[in-house]
This record gives sequence, structure tokens and C-alpha cells, in this order.
Amino acid sequence: MTMNHHEAPVLDALRAYHEQKELGFSPPGHKQARGASPAVRSVLGDAVFYGDVLATGGLDDRQGKSAVLQRAEELMADAVHAEHTFFSTCGSSLSVKAAMLSVAAPHQKLLVGRDAHKSVIAGLILCGIEPVWLEPQWDAERHLAHPPSPATLEKAFAEHPDARGALVTSPTPYGTAADLSAMADICHRRSKPLIVDEAWGAHLPFHPDLPSWAMDAGADVCVTSIHKMGSGLEQGSVFHLQGDLVDHDTLASRADLLGTTSPSVLLYAGIDGWRRQMALDGHDLLSRALDLTATVRGHIEEIEGMHVNGRDDFCGPGAAAEFDPLPVIIDISAMGTTGYRAADWLRRHHHVDMHLVDHRRISAQFTHADDEDTAERLLTALRDLAGHVHTLHPAPQVDVPTPAELRPDQVLLPRDAYFARTQDVPAEKAVGRIAAEMLTPYPPGIPAVLPGERITEPLLRYLRSGVEAGMNVPDPADPTLGTIRICSDDQ
Repeated sequence: MTMNHHEAPVLDALRAYHEQKELGFSPPGHKQARGASPAVRSVLGDAVFYGDVLATGGLDDRQGKSAVLQRAEELMADAVHAEHTFFSTCGSSLSVKAAMLSVAAPHQKLLVGRDAHKSVIAGLILCGIEPVWLEPQWDAERHLAHPPSPATLEKAFAEHPDARGALVTSPTPYGTAADLSAMADICHRRSKPLIVDEAWGAHLPFHPDLPSWAMDAGADVCVTSIHKMGSGLEQGSVFHLQGDLVDHDTLASRADLLGTTSPSVLLYAGIDGWRRQMALDGHDLLSRALDLTATVRGHIEEIEGMHVNGRDDFCGPGAAAEFDPLPVIIDISAMGTTGYRAADWLRRHHHVDMHLVDHRRISAQFTHADDEDTAERLLTALRDLAGHVHTLHPAPQVDVPTPAELRPDQVLLPRDAYFARTQDVPAEKAVGRIAAEMLTPYPPGIPAVLPGERITEPLLRYLRSGVEAGMNVPDPADPTLGTIRICSDDQ
């Protein structure tokens, strides 16, 4: 059956709610902005409160008879070539946990890319799943990780045939993507599901010049953040399902177990409206975005000391399979400063906020929302940075480990270490001990050390030198890394 993508069920129901002058004696307590502080209304505007209604017993009746959300999810599934779609107002952090719990149970094995986001690690802690780590493809020259290769997945299944399935992240925040078709084939030959954390890939189904979309590549479950590369609101996420290797009702139940009982209609409306926008105009919007980004990449490459990483840098044997050009990754190592200092300078002097920053890179995430004005403002700021980079010398050095030093031993399951009896010890005494917390440079939010891993001197040196240079490590008990939380019984 052909679906009408001019529809937007959530937005249409919200319009009807206002036209019918519904009066709620139910949450939310601001009662359509009437009870909100005037000071708050002056900043947020009344539209935010007008869109903030109860999902059932408000937007829909108390039993959901109008099936507003169900219809919106069906339209989304049709737009992205999935069989089923679930909306989430708790971000992809919840969605990926629901997917994991649908594939593996406590004490069962799941193959997981070690470049996974901290939300995946949180899922391992909450679920008690035993991870079997899939090693990323490390770029030793540029000090970054690409998704694991199909060969790595094949080897892991051969060594752990009892693994319940696999979870990989693609694309990465750097725009590099895995060979998902090959990975899906490897999983399906064993009747095992493939979960793809595609948080950075909401735009992929809508243009052929972008990396393969997980559903088209044969993945069983795909998790996508609408707020990252789409135009939904923060925390808006969807996860998609196809095939019979993951049970629909089980996935729905796991999502219900983890999700809020007070979902935000504002977020539903943002997801619904974005689907309509992309289904109708996505190809043209993304064509313009790709053309603009290509022009911007060329201009940045002309700025002294800056190199924009591209397909030739990131793709090939032993590296990524595909590449998304919209994340503009700028290597500034030739400028003799760090990405931390450069990003801080750009915000302070030009009010331009970069996305992913590390010891040698800054990045500008382009989407269909960018235009000539935003591009020119970025270029002006970057050119000014090049002219003032001498003011950022000397930059603190970050001691980046070699690929061989990046992987500590996993001694305990993440859950067992996280809930063990712990103690905080001075950092210099933490080497050789078992971590009881995540140590995660953010962004991009990929933990360098996990609960249950034995802390090594190179990793600790990297993190502490990074913090001194401006790295943000927000999740440990002591973000300065003066002390580290370890398992007190690990001796």
C-alpha cells in the first residue's frame, strides 16, 4: 500500500488539539503555558508549552484509539525501508539498550565493536551482557578508529559461536562507515542478528551519494538519532526493525521497560515532521548540503595549516568501507596547537561552536540546515584562527598511545566491576588496578577505559595529559583524574 508522506499524524493531532480547545486537568502542570513563569516564557516562547501536551489523554484519547503514534511510526518505517519503527524520546542511548536487551540476556555473549558509545557500555552494565570486543581498525598515523572489518566479525563468531549477535557503530562521528552488507551476511549465515548503532546516520536513507543505510544493507535493528543529522529536537530517536531474527514484541517490551511513561509530544512532533520533510524533499536538501560541503572543504584546504580529511584518508584496505563527507574533519596538527585550544578560541572570538575536538582535530558537522551564510561564517572564523594561531602556542602535548597500547585486558564484566566494592585511589596508584568507572573523552563519548578493564600506564598518561590540555572527561567520580575509582577487591 502506498503511503501518503504529506501526512504528519502527530503534528495534525496537535493542531486539532488546539483547534478544539481541549482543556486538560492532567499533566503537564503548566497547562498550556498559563502556569509557566513569565521569565521562562520570555526566553522559551509560548510555542514550546503549547506543543507540550500529554500523549494519551491529550494528543490522543486515553486508550490511543486514534493511533496517532502508530500511524507516524508506520510512515517513518515506509520512508526508510524498514518493516517496523519505534519512536523514542529518550535518545538513542535508550534505543540501543532496548536493541541489546532484545538480542542477548544477562550472562549471554554479544559481539560489540570496542569503539562503541558510552550508552552501549551503560547497556552492558545494566543488562549484565558479556561483551566480546570487536577490535576497530586503528589508523596509527591519524590516531583514530574506523569501524571493525567483516574479517574481524567472522573471526569473533568462529571463536565465540555462542554469541547471540553483533552490534557495530556505523557511521562513526568521523564519518567513516563499515561494510554493513558483508557484516549482515556473516551474521545471517549463522541466523544471528546484526544491530547497527547508526546514531549519526539519520540522513543516509535519503540520498544515494551517502554511505549505505543499515536497513538497505540488511541489518536487523538500526538505531538512529534524529537530532544529530536530522532536524528533530534533542533526544529524538528512532529504531527500526526488519526480518524475523529479533522479535517485534520483545523489542517493544524492552523499549517500554527502559523508556519514560511521560513521552514528550514535542519530540514526537519533531520526529514526525522531519520524516515528512525528508520523504518529500530530502534528496534535494541533501544534494544542496553535499554541494555546499564540497565547496567548504575545498576552501578550508586552502587555509595554511589545515587539512580536511576525506575519502582518500579514511577509506581503503584496513580502513573504512564508506565515507560521509558532511562531517568536516579538520586536521590542524600542522598549526602546532590542539583541537581543544582551537575550538575554545573559535567560540570565544567568533561564537562558533565546533563539534568533535581532540588533540589534533576540530570538526564542523554540516547538515541540510546549513547554507552560504553559515558556511561563510565558519570560513571567516577558520581563516582568522590561522592568522592568530601563534597566540595558542605552546600547546600542551597529549601522549596518545599506540594502537597496541589502546586495549587493556577485560578482567571483569562491566556490570560486575561497576557494582563491586570500590575505592578512589590517587591516579599514580591506579595502574594495574581494575577500573570501576568509565573514563570517556567527550565528545565523541567513546570510553578509553571501561569498568572491568585493567588500567594501564599509557592509557592513564593519555587521559591525564589530555585533561591538562583541555580534554573533557565528564563521567568519572573525579573529572580531573587526580583520583581513579577502582575495584577494591581486585588484588
